[in-house]
Amino acid sequence: MFENLKEQPADKILALMQMYRDDPRENKIDLGVGVYKNADGVTPVMRAVKAAEKRIWEEQETKAYTGLAGDPAFADAMIGLVLDDSVARENIAAVATPGGTGACRQAFELVRMANPKARVFVSDPTWPNHLSILNYLRIETVPYRYFDNETGGVDFDGMMEDLRTAHPGDVVLLHGCCHNPTGANLNMVQWQEVVDLIRENELVAMIDIAYQGFGDGLDEDAAPTRLVASSVPECLIAASCSKNFGVYRERTGLLMAISETAEQVKVMQGNLAFLNRQNYSFPPDHGARVVSTILGDPELRADWAAELEEVRLSMLGLRQQLADELQRLTGSDRFSFLAQHRGMFSRLGTSPELVAKMRDDFGIYMVGDSRMNIAGLNQATVPLLAKAIVDAGV
Repeated sequence: MFENLKEQPADKILALMQMYRDDPRENKIDLGVGVYKNADGVTPVMRAVKAAEKRIWEEQETKAYTGLAGDPAFADAMIGLVLDDSVARENIAAVATPGGTGACRQAFELVRMANPKARVFVSDPTWPNHLSILNYLRIETVPYRYFDNETGGVDFDGMMEDLRTAHPGDVVLLHGCCHNPTGANLNMVQWQEVVDLIRENELVAMIDIAYQGFGDGLDEDAAPTRLVASSVPECLIAASCSKNFGVYRERTGLLMAISETAEQVKVMQGNLAFLNRQNYSFPPDHGARVVSTILGDPELRADWAAELEEVRLSMLGLRQQLADELQRLTGSDRFSFLAQHRGMFSRLGTSPELVAKMRDDFGIYMVGDSRMNIAGLNQATVPLLAKAIVDAGV
């Protein structure tokens, strides 16, 4: 039967990584892969993570399963980090998942179980894996306008116009902060308008929050998610620890589901556990235990938050340096939006042809839609990127 299988299309980012590795040029720059890297091009293990792992190694006495939903301490810690006290704990069902991707997958599975006719409204553009998973599950997707290539900001009027076409029971997928792939975010006034529309049209909010702490700070980045979660009767939240704890390979995530009544939460918790059982039985624990250890210890938490702040400020500094260098080279502020974007990514808003030209002529590797990973830069390579952008005619 396997002769009936068809070759799947290559992942564009993985293909780009291979092209970068095969490029012999010494001054090439990798802005494609979505992983944080420091000025030396290394994705470091955070100090608090090392300390937590040492403590776990010394104290852990078993590797037995934790339960279908994962360790309750991890769920409590992450709910506190993301939602604080904006939603009562008894109104939240939660399960640990293999990374934020696993949380998104389980959320989409839950949507399909609850309402097979539900459509999912997805920002244009969005993280490609959103669409890949939704298409695989045969859930209908509807794009809503989001990024304005001319301004480098959010096309909010277009977004709201598109969302007004959603039917009761449809799902609106939102990025909690640091929008991937554009880096352009809504302000809090705009978030309130989105909340009002969701309530008025009886829609279901789903938030993917993968970069908390990378934008304006831990609480500032969580503010939109807390606003939505505290304002609507039902909400799904997929949270990832890959970036802000740097535990990419540990696959550490949490899916939260908010309901209005205790009975609904009980049913929701049972369904989430059921989905975990069908997909991978018990979720991975090591990364989750590292995270809960850090968040549960005041000293480790303070050290983690301090190092995360260093990471955030480093990326903001690179953004500002790039915007300043482009202004110097062009005599124009048309690239000033790069300093206003938040998180690891920005989208230049240029054509695939010019992206290819930057790669071929200058060794600048970014995704074809012009998404670039700001964390792939350092102070020495920012001028090289700026010159390539100008010389390529972006």
